[in-house]
Amino acid sequence: MTNVKQILIAASIICLCISTSVISAASEKEIRIADKAGDWGYPSPYLSYARGPGYVRMQFIFDTLVWKNETNSPIPLLAENWEYLNDEDAYVFNLVENAKWHDGTPVTASDVAFTIHYMKEHPYGWVVLDRVDRAEAVDKYTVKIYMSGPYAPFMEDIGGTMPILPEHIWKDVENPMDYVEPGAFVGSGPFKYADFSKEHGTYKYEAFDEYYLGKPIIDQLIYVKTGDPQMALQRGEVNFASIKSEMVDTMTEKGFIVIAGPHYWNKKLMINHNKQPLDNIVFRQALAYAINQSEFVDKSLRGYGKPASYGLISSESVWASPNVPDYPYNPGKAKELIESLGYEWDNGIFINDKKPLKLQVLVSMIGVGGQPAPDRDGEILKDQLEKVGIQVELTSLDTKMVDKKVINWDFDLAISGHGGIGADPKILYEKTIQVPGSKPSPNTARYNKSEELNEWFDGLMHEMDASKRLEAVHEAQNVYARELPAISLYYPTWYYAYTPDAGVSWFYTTGGIAKGIPIPQNKLALIVTGTEEGTTAATQEAQQQESPIISFSVVMAIFILVAFYLKRH
Repeated sequence: MTNVKQILIAASIICLCISTSVISAASEKEIRIADKAGDWGYPSPYLSYARGPGYVRMQFIFDTLVWKNETNSPIPLLAENWEYLNDEDAYVFNLVENAKWHDGTPVTASDVAFTIHYMKEHPYGWVVLDRVDRAEAVDKYTVKIYMSGPYAPFMEDIGGTMPILPEHIWKDVENPMDYVEPGAFVGSGPFKYADFSKEHGTYKYEAFDEYYLGKPIIDQLIYVKTGDPQMALQRGEVNFASIKSEMVDTMTEKGFIVIAGPHYWNKKLMINHNKQPLDNIVFRQALAYAINQSEFVDKSLRGYGKPASYGLISSESVWASPNVPDYPYNPGKAKELIESLGYEWDNGIFINDKKPLKLQVLVSMIGVGGQPAPDRDGEILKDQLEKVGIQVELTSLDTKMVDKKVINWDFDLAISGHGGIGADPKILYEKTIQVPGSKPSPNTARYNKSEELNEWFDGLMHEMDASKRLEAVHEAQNVYARELPAISLYYPTWYYAYTPDAGVSWFYTTGGIAKGIPIPQNKLALIVTGTEEGTTAATQEAQQQESPIISFSVVMAIFILVAFYLKRH
């Protein structure tokens, strides 16, 4: 009898151990994303680096009023519905009533009103609130935002980009740029902040179980810094990574899901138009004729991309003008324009006042989604400009140093790049004019020398009639392409790959995340919502198939084996 008891106890322990070990393993379901750069700042609104990857790191923790999924139209997030009151020039948002901050405090209309007032007092780089007059909480879950005048990009630029802050934490923060206390990372998004290592460039997030749209389908999200994202993916060290264009077929054959990005990111030549002769529109047009965009695509991208529009807005955008001026490669035309400015040709170099025409070009390893890429553009540009008599001094620097020099006007030309060109056309205004109340951006030309362009910008920003605004957007692109505050070179076709067995289906957001970030890391890919047809059932089925709970049939099988053993012995 004692042996029987011992065997039964042993069987029970075995069952318990099996179920416990499986449950423990499954409770740590995680997604690991490879990143070459690593450090994009702390994932808090005022601390993240002012480029797309920095915002993406922050969006997992902080929610906005509205958001975008695969489509370009706003969908509910913290706001379940909204309306624009034309007679009052105000927006009314009705909030979901079950949203919580990560410390358990309810999210209310007071938090939204507070965020508006706080960011007007402490400007936040991604959102400009100069057209917002004030905001007030009508009741606990209704907020009304009053405008000081019509503002066409409001829904995407503010509603879909401004992270809402918890008033009970931020009301006492006097300097947000120095605020790195735990409260800086308390948001209402699907993930809670767990860790960030500036030294190692790693980020760790944990699922927020009480998220109002439902608990995320993974428990942990981790960003891993690695020198070769594609190899890390192939070795199984990560689940999601950017891959080389020529490896698309190979990765597909290996069972990875490969997604190709839309052309919402451009490599761009920044121009210091405060220096001679770069301050002259004729010289800038000569540069455009001297540049062979197709050569960049063929050599830098190995054919995986296409020439960019000179109007900045992506040629794939619904806002793209059909009449943007073009500058087909014509070195003879470039020389002719430079000669018209008083320069003389002397042994293959243009001379003026006995001095050679010489420009410094800053280059870095900037790439799509913040992923560093080997620079080939500098040498290509140097070769093209020297063919039309311009001496070029190439200076290779870290991307952040190039950004700093551009902001400080310490450059002649700089090869840079940015996304956002497939979203709301406000990007054209933002990347041309220094927006009042905003910090200088390394991608903004800060060009304010064309009254005609400024007039069309006024319509682009403030015209509420859709057809009239479209006309203003088209004409603004046309004038921009004539003035050339900067010169877009090309759109790379960027590829990402992920493991399908991880249970997450990543996607590109039409127009880009928030105000146009072309990175396929939308947080909604990690959430199952009722509006995602077909996704819920598929995910539930996958979860059932991967269920960590040891089944009743397995338990019974063990006991049957024990009974059989007892009968035989």
